[in-house]
Amino acid sequence: MTTSPRGWKRTERLDAHRLAEALCTGTGVRLTVEGPCPGGEVGAAYVRWPDGHRSVLKSRPGARIEDLRAGPLAVCEVLRRHGYPCPSTELALQVGGAAVLVQELLPGAPVTRPDHADLDRALALNEAQAGLLADRADVPEMNLYLVDDGPGYCLHEPLRRHGRRSGDLERRIASLGAAHPPRLSGGDVVHHDFHHGNLLRTDGAVTGVIDWDGACRGDRRFDLVTLRFGLHADEQAPGVVDRLDAILDGMPDDVLRLSWAHMGLRMVDWAIRHFAPGDVDHWIDLAEQRL
Repeated sequence: MTTSPRGWKRTERLDAHRLAEALCTGTGVRLTVEGPCPGGEVGAAYVRWPDGHRSVLKSRPGARIEDLRAGPLAVCEVLRRHGYPCPSTELALQVGGAAVLVQELLPGAPVTRPDHADLDRALALNEAQAGLLADRADVPEMNLYLVDDGPGYCLHEPLRRHGRRSGDLERRIASLGAAHPPRLSGGDVVHHDFHHGNLLRTDGAVTGVIDWDGACRGDRRFDLVTLRFGLHADEQAPGVVDRLDAILDGMPDDVLRLSWAHMGLRMVDWAIRHFAPGDVDHWIDLAEQRL
């Protein structure tokens, strides 16, 4: 997850032309690169097919296609069968150490400042994720990484080294993780990056939910904690944050605290390594609230 406190997403460059050539060599399909996706879409570019339709080209460095097929891509197939608005994957190819995907371009624009209607839609989407993977033990459960490092995020050492507050936070998170199982169990779909910038909207209706790269099996309520961290990035419409906080207050303590610890670790670690020093305190302030 590449997120930022004032813009939620952090942009990274993608060598789209090279990847399009690799896809052509590997699949015989020649895609025309049109340019990077706006709004901080990490490692993504717009491409056009020979028949004229447009898609999104994405790269996952360090990922394997077979792992994605067993996890995020399998999750999206289940969601689509139930009418959930997530993109289909049109091409998938291993290019060296990266998994390269071409995915359906869904209509709509990202939600920038969610209002109460947007929160209603997000809650309805989250409810629709309940139980969809109850019979899919083959889909991996969500790893919280409260004791060990995640794959490029949720790193513990940056918090230990940064300062007293971050070090204290890391010790509390690791202690909580040591007292609980490492995975958040459940039969729900977990998006894993369910912030408002990944919700697409047109004329007041949700037209898509994007960025399912970390999708897994677990407790869907984790995504509501992620949504709360997303709302912390900027000033929101009056009452929206308070309303979501009230919903979180009703969650089981173990689910809420473990999810909050994961997101606190994730965002503070990322802020330390990628943002200005003042932004680190911004995220520590939030991470400490429910720990």
